[in-house]
Amino acid sequence: MKHRAVKRRSVVLGLGATAGVAAVGGIALSAQASSGTSTSSSSAAGSLAFDPDAYTKLTTTVTDTAGDEHSVTYHFWKAITYVAKPVDATYQSLIVSVPVEIDGAAVDATDAPILFANSVGGYMPSSVADATGVGAGGMGGGTGGGAPSGAPSAGASASASAPGANGNTNATGGARASNQLLALAAGYVVVEPGARGRTLKNPAGEYYGVAPAAIVDLKAAVRYVRANKGRIPGDTDRIVSAGTSAGGALSSLLGASGDSPLYDKYLKELGAADASDAIFATGAWCPITDLEHADGSYEWNWGANALSTGEQVDRTVSKALQSQFAEYQAGLRLKGLNNFGTLNARNYDEYLVKQYLEPSAATYLAALSDADRAAYLAANTFISYKNGRAAFSWADFLTHVGARKKNTPAFDAFDLSAGENNEFGKGTVISRHFTAYGLKNDTTGLTAKRLDSDIPEMLRLMNPMYFLADKPNAGRSRHWWIRLGTKDSDTSLTVSANLAAAAHGLGDDVDHLYYWDEGHGANTDPGDFITWIAKVTGRKAKAGAEVEK
Repeated sequence: MKHRAVKRRSVVLGLGATAGVAAVGGIALSAQASSGTSTSSSSAAGSLAFDPDAYTKLTTTVTDTAGDEHSVTYHFWKAITYVAKPVDATYQSLIVSVPVEIDGAAVDATDAPILFANSVGGYMPSSVADATGVGAGGMGGGTGGGAPSGAPSAGASASASAPGANGNTNATGGARASNQLLALAAGYVVVEPGARGRTLKNPAGEYYGVAPAAIVDLKAAVRYVRANKGRIPGDTDRIVSAGTSAGGALSSLLGASGDSPLYDKYLKELGAADASDAIFATGAWCPITDLEHADGSYEWNWGANALSTGEQVDRTVSKALQSQFAEYQAGLRLKGLNNFGTLNARNYDEYLVKQYLEPSAATYLAALSDADRAAYLAANTFISYKNGRAAFSWADFLTHVGARKKNTPAFDAFDLSAGENNEFGKGTVISRHFTAYGLKNDTTGLTAKRLDSDIPEMLRLMNPMYFLADKPNAGRSRHWWIRLGTKDSDTSLTVSANLAAAAHGLGDDVDHLYYWDEGHGANTDPGDFITWIAKVTGRKAKAGAEVEK
């Protein structure tokens, strides 16, 4: 037999409260087994068959959102390469965790939903190669985050590691270990895939993790899971993705682009399994996506806000980008939720305030004690609060948020310094412009008049809006969980709202809200996400008891 029992204890912090309550910031949850306890279950060369017996038996403690502890025993499969012809198996591998006992009660996860949680942040590499337990995937290969963080150094390589980067560092994106732990305690199967990222470079100096590598890898991982139906425990028709920041963008893209033939040639090159890459439901936190329009949407949202230094950004550039946003938004012809009407640059502020921001503030205030609520309102007099309802203006909200995170342009930097410029690098070229405006105003000495010919294809492959608003994709997710903090100026509030409006306009089930006064990577309602999975998949989730259909 290849499996063995290992007893371990993991100290897990409380996981938060209801939506809108500032109870959880960047929680770091430990979910690693003792070193040397896992048994390798990597697929044999050229084989994509999952070995159901190659697991290690582990036990961990999970604290639910009510503060109750649960002992969870689970089978853990160490890193498995999910493609037949990997470019770099360090990143193109996944781990699997399957609960078998919760609080002493046996659990049958044969038909349980599968949480497919990526740990990508900043479009950086993500690896589970050294993971020894659930929730242990993480980033590597350079600095993380979706903010303009500077192009990676010339020495960045597969072996480089991001300082302080791990799977729970949500200020820079990456995985939410609370989601994986709570899912396991609810009786769900947890699959955590690694993926190539933008800083990986081979000995020839070629960047092999730039677009569209990450989404192709995640699709290949989904195909591996679905091709092993009956071998991997769980319902392979009920895969629910999850990701934060760039990982949220990839989760959204995974949900929107299911089974699109546009990726077939890339998947074939990797020897991906011959199976569907469609997923059932999508969970996305603060998705850094719609990159070719992100500069315009960012300026529309945060253009009036100064930088943390107190300096204003270039007003000419900001206004030009705001005009681009107005044209783009009008062309989408998206209708807001709750019969708001067609969204445009003139009414989007009203829409955000009424649909999301005031309800978010009201939820937050209602959860406070009377004394704390009175103190908060006294310190934030721009909010009118009566009969459980909050009211304020868009201008006052912007003032409340304060400094913007990014300079202008926020994503396609004129000096090619943004991480997204690196995401669209190619070959030995570390960074490229991906918007005509960025190229036109280049400050690095480029003289090209047009974007490189492959850029339009790369943009299409990396943007979920093409599969929702442009040509709706029949293989997309029909269930969407989207979250963003109201103080998250890493991106525009319109990005997730457009995603939600596009999916809702197609008749999909959309659960979208904003966390009041939270920043990038917030997840204040992880328990609600687990309950939502149960709802949309038809699976009851009961921590500490057997999970039944």
